[in-house]
Amino acid sequence: MKKIDKSIADAYFKARTRNIIIYLAIGFIASFVIVASAEAFAGMTFNGMPFHYFMGAQGAVLTFVLLLFINAIVSDKIDKKFGIDEKRNEALSNGKTVEH
Repeated sequence: MKKIDKSIADAYFKARTRNIIIYLAIGFIASFVIVASAEAFAGMTFNGMPFHYFMGAQGAVLTFVLLLFINAIVSDKIDKKFGIDEKRNEALSNGKTVEH
C-alpha cells in the first residue's frame, strides 16, 4: 500500500479535527448554553413553545442529527480533496494498487 506524505496527512487531520471542534461547539451551544440561559430566551417562541423549552426538548436532538448529515457531506469533500475517496479506499482494501 502506498504511504501518504506526512504533510498531507497532517493537513488532512487538521481539517478533520477543526470540523469536529466546530461541531462539538455547535452541539454544546444547542444543548447547554440555550437551556442554561433560559431567562434570556423566555420571550421567544418556536412552534408555540418557549424557545428554551423547545431546544431542550427537541431542538438539541434535531441539531445533532443535522450535524451528522453535514459532517458526512463535509467529510466526503475533505476526503476527495486529499485523495482519500471511497473508490480508492475500496481498491486498496481489495489489495489492488492505485496509480495517481
